Amino acid sequence: MPPVPAGWKGHCQSGEAFNSSTCNRKVIGARYYLNGYEAEEQLGNTVSFKSPRDSSGHGSHTASTAAGRYVNNMNYEGLASGGARGGAPMARIAVYKTCWSSGCYDVDLLAAFDDAIRDGVHIVSLSLGPDAPQGDYFSDAISVGSFHAVSHGIVVVASVGNEGSPGSATNLAPWMITVAASSTDREFMSDIILGNRAHFSGESLSLLKMNASTKIISASKAYGGYFTPYQSSYCLDSSLNSTKVRGNVLVCRHAGSSAESKLAKSVVVKEAGGVGMVLIDETDRDVAIPFVIPAAIVGRKEGHRILTYINNTSNPMSRILSAKTLLGSQAAPRVAPFSSKGPNILTPEILKPDITAPGLNILAAWSPAANKMNFNILSGTSMACPHVTGIVALIKAVHPSWSPAAIKSSIMTTATVLDKHRKPITAGPDGRRANAFDLGSGFLNPRRILDPGLTYDAESTDYKAFLCSIGYDEKSVNLITGDNSTCNQSFPSASDLNYPSITVPNLRNTFSITRTVTNVGRPRSVYKSVVFPPMGINVTVIPKRLIFNRYRQKINFTVTFKVTAPSQNYVFGSLSWRSRKSWVTTPLIVRVARSRSRPGFML
Repeated sequence: MPPVPAGWKGHCQSGEAFNSSTCNRKVIGARYYLNGYEAEEQLGNTVSFKSPRDSSGHGSHTASTAAGRYVNNMNYEGLASGGARGGAPMARIAVYKTCWSSGCYDVDLLAAFDDAIRDGVHIVSLSLGPDAPQGDYFSDAISVGSFHAVSHGIVVVASVGNEGSPGSATNLAPWMITVAASSTDREFMSDIILGNRAHFSGESLSLLKMNASTKIISASKAYGGYFTPYQSSYCLDSSLNSTKVRGNVLVCRHAGSSAESKLAKSVVVKEAGGVGMVLIDETDRDVAIPFVIPAAIVGRKEGHRILTYINNTSNPMSRILSAKTLLGSQAAPRVAPFSSKGPNILTPEILKPDITAPGLNILAAWSPAANKMNFNILSGTSMACPHVTGIVALIKAVHPSWSPAAIKSSIMTTATVLDKHRKPITAGPDGRRANAFDLGSGFLNPRRILDPGLTYDAESTDYKAFLCSIGYDEKSVNLITGDNSTCNQSFPSASDLNYPSITVPNLRNTFSITRTVTNVGRPRSVYKSVVFPPMGINVTVIPKRLIFNRYRQKINFTVTFKVTAPSQNYVFGSLSWRSRKSWVTTPLIVRVARSRSRPGFML
């Protein structure tokens, strides 16, 4: 790579298993932060590598996804082999290690943000976040740190979280780009063959296989010790009777979201003498796991059919084969079941997540210090976030003067809500049509982002006015901004922030919102509005045509919502500005306010 840019002010911090000379023209900065950890944790606790060295693999995985160089023969133990690269292979990487085995501490996160700003980074990629429900912006270190970064022109990209339930989205601040996770058209599956010749496919990364069919039993029938059959059905540690398990395939249940606990169940079965495992994932999360025995994950429907076979057969048999790579077996992208969803419980006027990117079963680099592998397959919104980070780097390279808000706008307004078969993207195990709370504005579309036509721009003063509009007093605002900002300027509603989506969470009858778009396309261009109104809502746009005469020209337009058929739930639509060359699309999300019943009279 070319020499490190002269304006770079960062440095490489030496420490355990990491020398300053480890940095190069690709990894140009590396720091680590322990003050918060040492203040919060008890004396005597140890950490892995008191240095920027990656001991878990997570940091290497996300960094390589964003900006990894080319690799010709990348694979995971033979699975998914082929050439690969990160989103922006020529981008530089600076590492700020703030998290340890026990978590991430606010003081360390804020110190890392301050150093990153001073060092001169262009993008901060955060594959981490608070637990849901997220606290107020002024009490959330990521919200505060990212505000300072964006105020310095730095784009902040963050993951939405992995809790999967409605309203579980985190990293909710409007100055961040918040990313949900979706699938690709590649899956890792193992075949399960029952004695009645029924075939099932389940997610797995285990290359182990059974050479012959073996008896299959429900783990609830192998309970041991003080455990009940119900408890043993989840294959908890020490819950199985090895005499009943030995030599058999076990059907276990799983109700959580942790990949580690799924892997642990295969260890429990193996230690009890089991030769294989079928794991019924009651949350249908589609995540492949590197089990220690032949094993595969199935959903609730498939699991019910397998248990029905076991319960109605005198000598049920099964065989599990090794994992294989499948391409194009299902529609893609699909929103990953674990991906956290809106609505935004902190500020419902701001849509979160903003965008969706690949985050299910992603192959990327791995730290050999973690478990002696160079590559690994992981799932999570942590994996989706750096996909967007890499694309942001490409936008910054082509449009260095664009603000963080303009870059976010270009990503959101060019996204697609259609899968590769041109059908609506789906979400959930039931394959329902995804909405804006699942995927934000849609799935990332790198082919269009460099020329979006129009952008919705915003500055730090707009975000301060937004904070004032949601009821923060000046003291609370200053906790975020770090200055003496006042609330002399405020929006009538948080919905009035010039955001690339429009959310009206409490529509009573009629409500109008003004947005401003900036022409970043052809100097002379004309756009016509195309509206797909939310069900039961009449949407009027004035003016219906935008006529631009020069580059960077700004034009205002007003969107008016009127209730025609009230619904108690959120309803979804879109507004697009269409020119000969561009489609600039904004999601519309509306919920009608519940009418209050009049007081009654009793005689």
